[in-house]
Amino acid sequence: MHLVDTTLFFSPTSGGVRRYLTAKHQWLHAHTAHRHSLLVPGIATELLPNGISTIAGWRVPGTFNYRLPLSPRRWVQMLDALEPDLIEVGDVFHPAWCAMRTARRRGAPLLAFFHSNFPRLAGRRLGRVVEAGLNSYLRRVYERMDLVLAPSRLMCEYLAGLGLDNTALQPLGVDTEIFSPQRRRMGLRRTLGLADDTRLLVYAGRFSGEKNIDVLLGAMRLLGERYHLLMVGGSESAQPAANITVQPYRRDSIELATTIASCDALVHAGCSETFGLVIIEALACGIPVVGANAGAVPEHVDEAVGMLAPPGNSAGMAAAVASLYERDLASLGRAARTRALQRYTWSRALQLLLGHYASVAGQSLVSAPAEDALELPLPR
Repeated sequence: MHLVDTTLFFSPTSGGVRRYLTAKHQWLHAHTAHRHSLLVPGIATELLPNGISTIAGWRVPGTFNYRLPLSPRRWVQMLDALEPDLIEVGDVFHPAWCAMRTARRRGAPLLAFFHSNFPRLAGRRLGRVVEAGLNSYLRRVYERMDLVLAPSRLMCEYLAGLGLDNTALQPLGVDTEIFSPQRRRMGLRRTLGLADDTRLLVYAGRFSGEKNIDVLLGAMRLLGERYHLLMVGGSESAQPAANITVQPYRRDSIELATTIASCDALVHAGCSETFGLVIIEALACGIPVVGANAGAVPEHVDEAVGMLAPPGNSAGMAAAVASLYERDLASLGRAARTRALQRYTWSRALQLLLGHYASVAGQSLVSAPAEDALELPLPR
């Protein structure tokens, strides 16, 4: 069976969507007999069946190398040439409509993955009228799908609130061999010019408004010089405070995992996470997480593996960090690693995904060992 993923949200240098698609591509080739192709934006137009096919597009300024191909005709031609037996689309823009045409013509099942709640993000910036209009559009697209996958229970509930009943829970995963406590290096503090007893925190991700970076900066001011925050994903020229170091995005997953594993805890103030991939990457690295009690974060973080702080509140975030250090960080780290292994391996997530595919394709697609099966409720 030929499985095809297509989306605008694919950058060669960053993004949770890219990590999901490339992990899926590698796992399917290693563990199943299915063929799998990606059709995504790129520098040039190139058709590579069973690989990563690209459609040339303009680079979007101010992003991590995202590109925007604007030719629906070319997108349909490329999808048709791949001859998919099942299509999964990762956005609701013109690739989704192109996928509908190809799926309808071939009689192939069509699924969507609700990676990002763009109506709510747009609504916070542009107002409720805009959000309502986008929600209406979202429903119009998704009601045409055979199944809509959402990475968290929160997003399943959001889609249900729009009147959609063709949804299913599909958590993402993490490579627990790359993101592992074994990556921990004791020399990071000295590399940063810090004392050995410095309480070292890490943030990794975009420096965008919805991540509430200002909350982290405020918390660090309150925590003082005994604490230091390493922020990965910004400009090295930035130096918000004496107890903050900013480093650029780590394209190499091993380098990112080494950085995360070498810190005491991850801090994350974002309140709009639809899943929060970096949070489970931190859990897999064996470090606790201090996150905002909002979005999908509470689905991953509780007192067994970290702390939850009041959303949008620097003082609350600082208090949660300080309280974390009154606990046994090593025990929390072991519990975090165990949670990642029990819930969030790619093998478990992708076997669940094949089950969803089978539910719309009318055949069994799961070919990995049965003992790795994931037992999760599947809200519909």
